[in-house]
Amino acid sequence: MDLQTLTTFFMWCTIINGGLLLLWTTFFLFTPNLVYKTQSKFVNISQENFTVVMYCFLGLFKIMFLIFNVVPFIVLLIVN
Repeated sequence: MDLQTLTTFFMWCTIINGGLLLLWTTFFLFTPNLVYKTQSKFVNISQENFTVVMYCFLGLFKIMFLIFNVVPFIVLLIVN
């Protein structure tokens, strides 16, 4: 596999996962009650705990996004 293919792969991974992160963050920030009502049907959890869990997941997803998508893409751009 050549560098151009890897660069294209990580570019699309960054775009798709960045879009998911933005969508998830926007949805949770603007409609937290709707998200909680939907998820509380599946999991019995208080709204305060749910908010903490969601922020932890968003933070973890952001860190994983940066480490496994953005950093390799930037490195490939530098090397290429």
